[in-house]
Amino acid sequence: MKTLHRTSLNYFIDFLLLLVLLPATVQGTETEPYTSSGEHPGSPQEWPVLKHYDADHVDRIALPLGGIGTGTVSLGGRGNLRDWEIMNRPAKGYNPGPRFDLAPFFVLFTETGDKKDTRLLEGPVPLYEYEGSRGVDRVTNHGMPRFEKSTFDAAYPFGQVNLFHDELPVKVRIKGFNPLVPADADKSSIPLAALTFEIVNTSGREVDASVCFSMQNFIGEDGFAGTSLRNRNEFREEDGLTGIFMRSEGVDFGSEQWGTMAVTTSSRALVTSRTSWRKADWGAHLLDFWDDFSADGTLEERAPTGEDKPMASLAAKVRLAPGERKEIDFFITWHFPNRKAWSYTLLKNWYTTQYRDAWDVALKTLPELETLERETARFVNAFLASGLPKVVKEAALFNISTLRTQTCFRTSDGYFFSWEGYHDNAGSSWGSCTHVYNYEHATGFLFGELARLKREIEFGMATDSGGLMSFRVRLPLDSIPNFKRAAADGQMGAIMKMYRDWQLSGDDQLLWELYPAVKRALRFCWIEGGWDADMDGVMEGAQHNTMDVEYFGPNPQMGFWYLGALRAMEEMAGYRGDREFAALCSRLFAQGSRWMDENLFNGEYYIHRVQPPERVEDIHPSLVVGMGGDNLLDPEYQLGEGCLVDQLVGQYVAHLLGLGYLADRGHIVTTLESILKYNHRESLQDHFNCLRTYALGDEAALVMADYPRSRPLNPFPYFTEVMTGFEYAAAVGMLYEGMEQEGLQCIQNIRDRYDGYKRNPFDEAEWGHHYGRAMASWSAVPALTGFRYSAVEGSMAFHPGKGNHFWSNGYRYGTVEIRDEGTFMQVTLEPLNGELTLNRFVLNGYGHTAFDGGKVFAPGLPSVFRVEKEK
Repeated sequence: MKTLHRTSLNYFIDFLLLLVLLPATVQGTETEPYTSSGEHPGSPQEWPVLKHYDADHVDRIALPLGGIGTGTVSLGGRGNLRDWEIMNRPAKGYNPGPRFDLAPFFVLFTETGDKKDTRLLEGPVPLYEYEGSRGVDRVTNHGMPRFEKSTFDAAYPFGQVNLFHDELPVKVRIKGFNPLVPADADKSSIPLAALTFEIVNTSGREVDASVCFSMQNFIGEDGFAGTSLRNRNEFREEDGLTGIFMRSEGVDFGSEQWGTMAVTTSSRALVTSRTSWRKADWGAHLLDFWDDFSADGTLEERAPTGEDKPMASLAAKVRLAPGERKEIDFFITWHFPNRKAWSYTLLKNWYTTQYRDAWDVALKTLPELETLERETARFVNAFLASGLPKVVKEAALFNISTLRTQTCFRTSDGYFFSWEGYHDNAGSSWGSCTHVYNYEHATGFLFGELARLKREIEFGMATDSGGLMSFRVRLPLDSIPNFKRAAADGQMGAIMKMYRDWQLSGDDQLLWELYPAVKRALRFCWIEGGWDADMDGVMEGAQHNTMDVEYFGPNPQMGFWYLGALRAMEEMAGYRGDREFAALCSRLFAQGSRWMDENLFNGEYYIHRVQPPERVEDIHPSLVVGMGGDNLLDPEYQLGEGCLVDQLVGQYVAHLLGLGYLADRGHIVTTLESILKYNHRESLQDHFNCLRTYALGDEAALVMADYPRSRPLNPFPYFTEVMTGFEYAAAVGMLYEGMEQEGLQCIQNIRDRYDGYKRNPFDEAEWGHHYGRAMASWSAVPALTGFRYSAVEGSMAFHPGKGNHFWSNGYRYGTVEIRDEGTFMQVTLEPLNGELTLNRFVLNGYGHTAFDGGKVFAPGLPSVFRVEKEK
């Protein structure tokens, strides 16, 4: 007997009336059918689309669905759910299921008159996957009928799979998202994959349609470790939700793999379920399910088999009139409290402190989901409506997804941590590495609260009494000071980010509390055997850096970070009233800037003058990590006279923070031109690379370094590689210097490589998947718009060019429209998520408007004012 469930008695009565007594009642929007081009008719909640991927560019797509620090499951370009990374560790390729490659899946049943059809809600298996030791063995659910074609539309965090099959009476679109609301980490940290199946009746007859989701209860197994034991599935119905709750009675509750999962629906539909399948035996378990569901689109329960990992299924059935559209929703939620990460003790996830279990996630989230969807769409629509080039929108928006992968996590005390990226089954390079995350500013400009938490860690816990900042932080918290190794670029960049986060937040208390440690961190440069022991404004000592080796002698990469830190410290010290220290920073900055121009600029770009120490004892022990050459007196792995792709990274960050030029502007522009001349490869067909390969063949890219004059016998390890975070640093530098066409082409080259055919557009890799440095792509947004915000001054600035702009300061976001009215500029400013108070609005190089006593801009209420051109 079929197991029928209902979210309310009325739903069941409605369906009986629909089925037996009445002609189909149109509940959706009557529309034209989908077009073959992938365009879709409008709907009550039409999602924004930035990028369309045709059928030839979907196989590598995996859009992560999950919140900040929660883990994710990804929506594949074919409609498949893949990479189940919800149990506190990476799990690329993990698709849990019983025997013979059966993984979590959705199937569609349709019936029109006497014609029935059941098929997997996925596009076709790629031809290159047809051959394997067992036939098709790398694609899951390969034996089920599929749709003939799939395309993909994306505007992260929204992903839409468009499925086409000429013989079916319906067209189907799968819509997946997880809430992403800038400046609201709580709303953006929900362990949820929200999936909606939009079904349109394209026939001239009534159609019964049913969507069913099936998944094994795999609690206890994360794709790499753990064992499932006595897992149980329960049918539940509560507060408009119907679904299956998955738990375990046997998995150790202290393990990372212990927790709960749930799959639910709130659809106005006939809901049936199974909490168990026939016992897995050859293919009989799948055959039994298929026959049952294919009969009429509903499910019969099966008796428990006692298996440790029982299967479960949930189906929702509706009737559609000709031309009618309906949506069936499914929500996958999870709750896995225990995380080890790189800690030697067990940690607790912050997100699990907000919910009792996975069912509680659904109960608390679903009543708010429509609002969360609107807030997410409001952000994405505002961003897409700006005048930014499409490729900048793509690079900036799609790389935000890294914040919600297993790269990042929050512990129960609220602190925010990051791997550099991750390998298929483990994190890559632990410790919220400062020299990696210095490049990215998406976190600071979108989630200021999380960025400030990192500053609290860096200066409040990782900086010792002598100013040494451990560039990797151990866990648990009381072990953070134990690493005791400093990175020159990491420490200087952290000082600059401290200035950024103080400016964006306007939080004087944050500055007051951390200022002593920030000051110590800069003074650490001047210790005996240190980076700038002679206090001349130039780093000469052993400089461990993001190339994972120590540079010896003055070089542009560390030199510009140092100059940027001096400028940032000068500003903070001056505000703090520490005039003597501000003056010292100013003097060292001027001296160091002049020296670099006179001694490191070779007429085309800045070079590294290798200066080994006379004695090993002359090097402070905290400055050598041990990853470079063995002979510190004649060191290998130096930059030397190479043209380094990111030699001006400190300058790009200084521009971003409004700190001005760190060296002669003419030299800066010439250097960027030289990077294009020497580092750019229109094709890599003839490029030799001696290490890791992230770009190849006929792809265009900026290589890490080029040696047009002379090359060390063994340069720094990565000199022949291509890595996107470094490319973005160069490209953004070009944008700041007015080299817009060149900078945009560099960004386009990157995104052309991540096209869905060759690579996943939501996974820019470096030392691992979803690499943190790639979020430097967000910096192209303020670079092109000229946006700068200071909560300390109450000021906002843009370039004076007319058009629509998006802005975000980590706490508020919104839009600004600038119109040229001839004798003045008309500005329309609108915050979208809260009040904004300004004392001054600036159009760079044009003029400004002052608001006496401060002007409060209310959310959702555009305010119009003018900026007069200054003479």
